[in-house]
Amino acid sequence: MIRRYLRSLLCIALSPAIAQAQAAASPTAPTPPLTAIRAGQLIDVEAGRVLANQVILVSGTKISAVGTDLKIPAGAAVIDMSDMTVLPGLVDCHTHLADLADPEPLNYLKYTAAQLAFMAIPNPRLTLLAGFTTVRDVGVYRAFNDVAMRDAIAQGLIIGPRMYVAGAYITISEGAGAMGGLAPDIQLPLDLRYGESNSPWEVRQRIREIAHHGADHIKVLSTGAVLTHGSLPKSIEFTPEELRAAVEEAANFGLRVAAHAHDPVGIKNAIRAGVASVEHATLIDDEGIALAKQHGTYLDMDIYDEECIQSNPTEPADFLEHDRGLGEAQRQNFRKAVRAGVKMTFGTDAGVCPHGINARQFAFMVKYGMSPMQAIQAATVNAADLIGHSELFGSITAGKSADIIAVHGDPLADIRTLESVSFVMKEGKVYKQ
Repeated sequence: MIRRYLRSLLCIALSPAIAQAQAAASPTAPTPPLTAIRAGQLIDVEAGRVLANQVILVSGTKISAVGTDLKIPAGAAVIDMSDMTVLPGLVDCHTHLADLADPEPLNYLKYTAAQLAFMAIPNPRLTLLAGFTTVRDVGVYRAFNDVAMRDAIAQGLIIGPRMYVAGAYITISEGAGAMGGLAPDIQLPLDLRYGESNSPWEVRQRIREIAHHGADHIKVLSTGAVLTHGSLPKSIEFTPEELRAAVEEAANFGLRVAAHAHDPVGIKNAIRAGVASVEHATLIDDEGIALAKQHGTYLDMDIYDEECIQSNPTEPADFLEHDRGLGEAQRQNFRKAVRAGVKMTFGTDAGVCPHGINARQFAFMVKYGMSPMQAIQAATVNAADLIGHSELFGSITAGKSADIIAVHGDPLADIRTLESVSFVMKEGKVYKQ
């Protein structure tokens, strides 16, 4: 009995040494693949400058070092872009990748959720190959189709950018983002009305459910919308109390809130409630601009998609009427916000325009007041800050994800160069070269 007890004590005492010996004898983990990128010009978005003749070392999915005189390790794969401009993977903070690029929302009723999911598969691929390695997807008609798409990309089942998703719209009944235009005796399935909420407590309930189903942020609709039947962009839809409930409840789950808002009152209600960003901010007034600057609220203004709405021959007539006069007003207010020094991000409302042409917005951002460097920063460091993952992406820095793109030419001289991305790497894997 005593001998057995002493033997057990000896085994316990020796177990760490035995484990170490076994580990030393076992095969080592495979070394991550090494890649060295030679960059003729590298845009340092954090410092707002251009660096010449840089070497970027990539180990596995991460950037391990950046510098001028770095020694390239033996055996590393070398990608020579000495005649190109290299910059961080771009970020679009307002996309709808898991939806169809169809101007008529009622057409969604023709398809099952599974059909819609399969039909949307090309969207993320087009976006990634256009140079956008990360997106913030801000709402989907079929609840949680975006969660499924995000996870399918992360698991390598389909190709696309890193996605941060909203799960469903938080909106009032028959409000912006809802499936409007139906007869009152038609009852939609739950996933087409999942986020409808009509009081502060209903808002909290929906956010709790959406958070538990895997959303990365919350999307609320403070005002009416352009692209919703029965809605008006200048209507105030959520009350200040409901917006505050949304921000408070989202914070309980560590989530930030993006607020769709066109009307100046709805914009200011959202800013005062504490949202992280205002989407569209179409008719923001001087007081709203001052409030955004005071609160540190990002404006995410989709100033290009007017081109697509007005030129689409299948756009519903009521949507064109809702949109009348808003495009130019939004662009002039964008100019005012830039001059005031409000924090700005890059967001296109992709899906209103065809997926994959996101970069066309850069030229409009420069036309309406930004420098090319500011426009690029809006789609890199600023976007990473808004999403809350500056430690992961947004710049070419040691320790961050190897999300790297390259173009021929100089986007600081001609911002439209970004419309023709020649090289795309996401998480150390080359998708376009």
